Amino acid sequence: MDLAYIPSPSESVWHLGPIPIRAYALCLIAGIVVACWIAEARLRSRGAPKWAVLDLAVWAVPFGIVGARLYHVFTSPDAYFGPDGDPWKALAVWEGGLGIPGAILLGAVGMWLGCRQLGLPFAMVADACIPGIPVAQAVGRLGNWFNQELYGKPLDAWWAVSIDLEHRVAGYLEYATFHPTFLYEALWNLGVAAVLLLADRRWKFGAGRAVALYAALYWTGRFWIEGLRIDPAEGWAGLRLNQWVSIVVVVLAVVYLLAVRGKRQVFVLDGGERVAVAWDSEEAEAAGYVDGALPKGDEPGDIESAADEADAEPDAEPDRPEDDVIADEPIAEEPPADAGKPRDDS
Repeated sequence: MDLAYIPSPSESVWHLGPIPIRAYALCLIAGIVVACWIAEARLRSRGAPKWAVLDLAVWAVPFGIVGARLYHVFTSPDAYFGPDGDPWKALAVWEGGLGIPGAILLGAVGMWLGCRQLGLPFAMVADACIPGIPVAQAVGRLGNWFNQELYGKPLDAWWAVSIDLEHRVAGYLEYATFHPTFLYEALWNLGVAAVLLLADRRWKFGAGRAVALYAALYWTGRFWIEGLRIDPAEGWAGLRLNQWVSIVVVVLAVVYLLAVRGKRQVFVLDGGERVAVAWDSEEAEAAGYVDGALPKGDEPGDIESAADEADAEPDAEPDRPEDDVIADEPIAEEPPADAGKPRDDS
């Protein structure tokens, strides 16, 4: 095997009896699991109910997959509705082809519906969950490697990816190695996630500002990565459609970051109900938050309750029986029997 380039997997489907196990689907599922794990940890640190992320995922994941597929079909219609296209292939999600803009847009709609069901502030939840999204994207991009798709222009370098003849784009059949744009995007996404985590720790984003920062960072990288790709896509004025989307989204995200202000919110217990307050409020401090987050494993108010119990005065002694009280009272001494008689001093 030539190690001067990145080899592509020889198989992307395995069979468990009659059931096909597709690497693309496994990568998507793994990405969803990782995103949920990150979101759960961040939501819990802000006082959200345990496993609320699973209730949100029930709405967000199906909406996101449908949106991703619709966007892909819309931006690459010839493969499905062109002269040699197959409309039924539009339903074959397992063969690859999911558009990130559609996934984010409809996925956000699903999360909004989930937040309404749970009574959670949507912007607060979105800011908490957003760092998990680029990590999920990075994991999901490995599915493109297994499918030998979404690579870039021909490249002769040690980090180029080898693509089998049957997976090469028309017009590039004579080339064997290409830019691994799916790998570029995966690494870029991991960098975006790291920046989001560090920036949010520093500035305590609220009001959807972490989402705006994600949009600005991700689509900046997507612009130059998209310029390397050679798979068929709609375009205009020398730019692919996703590059135009990148320009619009980055501009809107930067404007949002400059125009909108908002602090991170956390949940405190008020009469047994969770109420969202600013992370640096007196209520948050009293509930046990430290630098805008609960210590691991704590619920809102746990530390406050523990402190109250420690500072409480010791209980007064219980009332004693009446006879004990009487026994403690001073009793007049009876005079001795020889009182008033002369004392014998001899």
